[in-house]
Amino acid sequence: MRFAAEAARYMSRVEIIEFHHDKKADAPSGTAIKTAELISKSAPQINAAPLQEKELVTGSRGGKIQKIPIHSVRLPGFVANQEVIFGGLGQTLTIRHDSISRESFMPGVILALRKVIGLKGLVYGMENILQV
Repeated sequence: MRFAAEAARYMSRVEIIEFHHDKKADAPSGTAIKTAELISKSAPQINAAPLQEKELVTGSRGGKIQKIPIHSVRLPGFVANQEVIFGGLGQTLTIRHDSISRESFMPGVILALRKVIGLKGLVYGMENILQV
């Protein structure tokens, strides 16, 4: 999320695609929503120029969080993946994270458990645990 917020300062357009298993009940993911919010805060000019397009199938351009389209895919075989695609003049930049096993979440859980004793109040977001 932090890398995407930084990159947004240098690019004119962005879209987010998030992929999860077919049992995930919500869409888009909280991670995708938070990523869009951080990008918008870091780069208010992102996606400022409206596209000249006609959406032939309602919803095919994704839902929007602060002008940023988010596309959600729910299929068996995925755990949790997110792709943030930036576009600029003659270039694209993709930041992608793939969790191919739930095992990948364990280092963060262990870190949070170790730091919870020293925390005061509600702490939301792994980025805030990493800073403590």
